[in-house]
Amino acid sequence: MPAQSSPHALRPATPPSTSLRALLDLTGATSVAPLPAEVTVTGIEQRSTAVRPGDLFAALPGANAHGARFAADAIDRGAVAVFTDAAGAAQLGSVTVPVLVREEPRAVLGELSAEIYGHPSDRLRIVGITGTSGKTTTSYLVEAGLAAAGLSTGLIGTIETRIGGRRVPSALTTPEAPQLHAMFAAMVEQGVAAVVMEVSSHALALGRVDGVRFAVGAFTNLSQDHLDFHADFEDYFAAKRRLFDADSPVAARTAVICVDDEWGTRLAGDLTAPITVSTSAAGAERSAAAGSAASKHTVRGTAAWRVVGDVRTTGGEQEFTAVGPDGELTVRLRLPGRYNVANALLAVATCAAAGVDPRVTAPALATVDVPGRMQRVDRGQDFLAVVDYAHKPAAVESVVATMRGHLAEAGHGRLAVVVGAGGDRDAAKRPLMGAAAARGADLLIVTDDNPRTEDPAAIRAAVVAGAHELPDTERGEVREIGDRAAAIAAAVAWARAGDVVLVAGKGHEAGQEIEGVKHPFDDREVVAAALEALRTRHSPRTDSEDLTVS
Repeated sequence: MPAQSSPHALRPATPPSTSLRALLDLTGATSVAPLPAEVTVTGIEQRSTAVRPGDLFAALPGANAHGARFAADAIDRGAVAVFTDAAGAAQLGSVTVPVLVREEPRAVLGELSAEIYGHPSDRLRIVGITGTSGKTTTSYLVEAGLAAAGLSTGLIGTIETRIGGRRVPSALTTPEAPQLHAMFAAMVEQGVAAVVMEVSSHALALGRVDGVRFAVGAFTNLSQDHLDFHADFEDYFAAKRRLFDADSPVAARTAVICVDDEWGTRLAGDLTAPITVSTSAAGAERSAAAGSAASKHTVRGTAAWRVVGDVRTTGGEQEFTAVGPDGELTVRLRLPGRYNVANALLAVATCAAAGVDPRVTAPALATVDVPGRMQRVDRGQDFLAVVDYAHKPAAVESVVATMRGHLAEAGHGRLAVVVGAGGDRDAAKRPLMGAAAARGADLLIVTDDNPRTEDPAAIRAAVVAGAHELPDTERGEVREIGDRAAAIAAAVAWARAGDVVLVAGKGHEAGQEIEGVKHPFDDREVVAAALEALRTRHSPRTDSEDLTVS
């Protein structure tokens, strides 16, 4: 078997064998020619370069080309049949394998993939987490809770895929249906009992999670993002709610909803008996109002899970008291920020919904660090340097507020924020990000994020314009430095004892995409290098350093 070097290569070692005729019946497809009775399928792929012997090649229409163009390559690699639409069949010409034709083949791709791999999600306790912000952090926290209960776990998300402790970088937040069901089958083979996965709006809208049987679905929040893909907020929300809507084929059996924002409150009010979570009195009141407005919505008068009393913070770590159906418990976190309190409470409630005792979950959360999420970079400096993935206006606003809270707790210090905006994405959020960062920063440095195919200067100009929309009295200094490494170095050089340098936008990412080329770039490494350079400049020179060697 080829080396499993990417999420797309994660396949079961001994997949089931399914007759092609059974798949024809399942999909309602027609066959271009009579099917040979002996043809069986052991896998499915929509990328010809990843096809293995025994696969069904799904030749789907794409944004730039039809997959049927690559059918010959797929067949050369061992595809035993092609599944496509009428337009694809017309492009195939003469092929040596059976061809199954169905209009809108993507509509059944998830169920088809599940069938080919033996419906592996039926044998797993799958937790899906959706929302705009907090999916990754909540996923890591839930995984820790499930593992603490002795369950062998899998994780599928933005940063990585893990199966039995083996880590693989993720290509998509939620993989395409053929890869996803293959992963599940591999997990079942390796003894995994529970899987936590991020579920993006793209995945829900495009059917990537079709065929998955979710035990629990969790909702974090909703704010502006992906409006380059979704028509508007309502369309964005509609995609998210597919994970919970009883009429949806992917609806989770149990819904856990954070009602700290209006979208969570609205979602909870539309569902039958969701488990609600709130960190604020306002959220609890909204939850109660939703309950009284709809008799089908049972929330015990307030959120089923809530935070009571003050959140205690010490050196960036947090502790709070959570109240659930069975009483109070103390939750500790290594992660700063009020939004991480919400993520943690949602994780406790989600694990409980998955059958894990909250008294087991809570201690496990204190051990969790999340790559690129409020991640500290320490090289012995006398100020705090933090890298975070915040790349949406609401996320930037939250992380800036968290850092300002840290400074208020310390009683002194200034905040520098380094941020940019991605190219080929929702352009409307760029000025909003500039304003969100400038409002709380003593120094804002606008730089490049992932320009992709756009003009970096134009993207920066939009972010800077948003910052300058604020009155001078509501913002600090604003600089523009296109080179991201230089921008980070400038922020580090600016900092004094007790200050905070926040580098936002890319988090765990290890590359920067410019003009279609991804260059190696890791904010954490660049911050560390800038700190090392600063320490070197400020270190007293020794006699040996004055020597020159010829």
